[in-house]
Amino acid sequence: MVFGYSTNAFVKFSLFEAVEKIAQLGFRGIEIMGDRPHLYPPDFDDHRLARLKETIQQNHLKLTNINSFTLFAVGDTYLPSWIEPEEERRKIRIRHTLDSLKVANYLGCKNISVPPGGPLNNIPRKEALALFHKGLDQVMPLAEGLGVKVLVEPEPGLLMENTREFKSFIKDVKSTAIGLNFDIGHFFCAGENPAVAVAELFEWIGHVHIEDIAPNRVHNHLIAGHGVIRFREIFETMVRLGYRGDISLELYPYVDTPEDAGRESLEYLIPIFQEAGLNIEM
Repeated sequence: MVFGYSTNAFVKFSLFEAVEKIAQLGFRGIEIMGDRPHLYPPDFDDHRLARLKETIQQNHLKLTNINSFTLFAVGDTYLPSWIEPEEERRKIRIRHTLDSLKVANYLGCKNISVPPGGPLNNIPRKEALALFHKGLDQVMPLAEGLGVKVLVEPEPGLLMENTREFKSFIKDVKSTAIGLNFDIGHFFCAGENPAVAVAELFEWIGHVHIEDIAPNRVHNHLIAGHGVIRFREIFETMVRLGYRGDISLELYPYVDTPEDAGRESLEYLIPIFQEAGLNIEM
């Protein structure tokens, strides 16, 4: 099991600089932002992808996840989405996901994470879910063929926010290529105890995001230790259930101080990993 740091905190640096800085901080893993200014697939030809793969290897990092959630290259954090009324808009999201799967396969990454449908924007929930399933049906064959999972990440304000909504969705998915990117802070923001949610959703979890959240449960990622999330309880649950995936720190609000934020979080979390018995490679 590897603890990584997401490059989305390093958007003021090139992707290649971010790789080196994350390694220098002492992380053994790296999650790559699958969007500009980092790894937006259309920007990377074979030569540039080969250079990236070599840079990751030279820095002795494991690629824990490609975060294909945002689409700043052609839109914003959520749009184009899986559930927009316009088919051409949905096709952009589908194409981005297909491209991300191919890139992940080349780089040796076993999963990508995607949003759970964008904001509903007055679309009836039943219709939005149907569009989301229709979109996933178009990426599942490639995911299955490559052996790369598409991990849906519930988030406050989107089509899926909590345990109940994810379970309602996943029961209608007929492929093991679709799973869950469990963001600890998101479930806390949704009013849940993340340790309980981990246990209830464990069979679908393929990767974990970690950040802290303030007592008011507002969706704002904080340095680990600056909020109130009870990490040890969550990690102990993961140990009890036998979690074998990776964990990535996601601190995109700290673009001005990504190294300080990562270093402080690492120092805070390592003792808790050890106390909980979570076998993190260091």
